[in-house]
Amino acid sequence: MYKSIIIGTGPAGLTAAIYLARANMKPLIIEGPEPGGQLTTTTEVENFPGFPEGIMGPELMANMRKQAERFGAEFVTGWVNSVDMSERPFKLQVEGKGEFVGESIIISTGASARWLGIPGEKDNVGRGVSTCATCDGFFFRNKKIIVVGGGDSAMEEANFLTRFATNVELVNRRDELRASKIMQDRARENEKISWSLNRTPLEVVASGMGVTGLKVRNNVSGEEEVIETDGVFIAIGHTPNTKFLNGQIDTDDHGYIIVKPGSSETNVPGVFACGDVQDNKYRQAITAAGSGCMAALDCERFLESNGSH
Repeated sequence: MYKSIIIGTGPAGLTAAIYLARANMKPLIIEGPEPGGQLTTTTEVENFPGFPEGIMGPELMANMRKQAERFGAEFVTGWVNSVDMSERPFKLQVEGKGEFVGESIIISTGASARWLGIPGEKDNVGRGVSTCATCDGFFFRNKKIIVVGGGDSAMEEANFLTRFATNVELVNRRDELRASKIMQDRARENEKISWSLNRTPLEVVASGMGVTGLKVRNNVSGEEEVIETDGVFIAIGHTPNTKFLNGQIDTDDHGYIIVKPGSSETNVPGVFACGDVQDNKYRQAITAAGSGCMAALDCERFLESNGSH
């Protein structure tokens, strides 16, 4: 029986683990086969406070993990197949590891960026392919960039990237955009943004030095061409990792967990959520870490008020 079980090991889950472990709660952290969250797929992180020279994403996550372990957090690796939240204590089934029981749960399973699924895309993450403009835009100063997508997030990323790039080309499969009118207007008014609509991305082209272009098909003529670029930003949305919960927790239309305003509390008492799994707006390592702190403190108070501390 654990006082608290944390599902997920990105900045949110590991921060929650550090706080609970320091409070002598001995939390159990269940990490998937790819621990550390999205930061492990990035190279240098320059916007996490405390690292004036920057730090590599995997190193930052490894440091957070060691910090949690130092204070007594326990780690188990495996997929959480199911969670029974019908009554406390909660029961979790972990593939290959059996059942774990906890008086409280913190969900920090994050949100996965959607990918195009084309050749050269995943191979070049950190070498010119990115899913986060605020994380990586700085590295493309005075370069040419492509943003793929047609929704609000694509317009937002394109506008943001014009702060650094000489030109941002927006590639979208359809002739029309899904983005709201105000976001479209803002992008169209930006002289640094050019448009390649009705183009289907086929392949990210790269050399030994990194990305050099994006091969696309013109949906009208059927012709293929390579648009030269130094970077490709995929902005087709994120999918929160909440499927395993089987609808036991309130989520919004996109699957993000709904928390009570100003807290990490879900609609199930004793279950808390932090990080990108409940944040479709900011999606930054530092905001995830902050919400992990909130979840740990909320969880601690809940256990205290229920005589479990």
